[in-house]
Amino acid sequence: MWAVALRTLRDPEEAADALQDAFISAFRAAGNFRAESQVTTWLHRIVVNACLDRVRRKQARPTVPLPETGFNEPAAPRDSMAERETRLVIDEALGQLPEEQRAPIVLVDVEGYSVSETAKMLGIAEGTVKSRCARGRAKLAKVLGHLRNPDAPANVPTSESKRLGEGR
Repeated sequence: MWAVALRTLRDPEEAADALQDAFISAFRAAGNFRAESQVTTWLHRIVVNACLDRVRRKQARPTVPLPETGFNEPAAPRDSMAERETRLVIDEALGQLPEEQRAPIVLVDVEGYSVSETAKMLGIAEGTVKSRCARGRAKLAKVLGHLRNPDAPANVPTSESKRLGEGR
């Protein structure tokens, strides 16, 4: 639940607050649980709803986060700075997606839930999950193409270049 909230909101404090709201809602609604799905699916749906509520409220009163200072990072034998930069780039790219695309991508591609589980959590059809993921992945591929092939000038052909026969 924590990972879903954190990846959806991309802010630990907001995720913690959303998770607390979600569990309070789950406690209050526990008597209404109909056992038509697994408890975890039901709880994840409540967490996703709490996160989406926070996103909507935040859009009404936008704020600018302070940059991280980078202090107190653990020493690691691998290139932790490059990994951190990659995570930041990916988080920023996810942030550019509309919420209706970001939530399915986080649940399916990052958290590893199936399309059917994600559809139940989000309260949408499986086909909708698939199409939102496909559109979101296409946008992410354009934004993050440089991570896969840093030397290529244009990593993902646009629809215009495909029509003109370029990008082959």
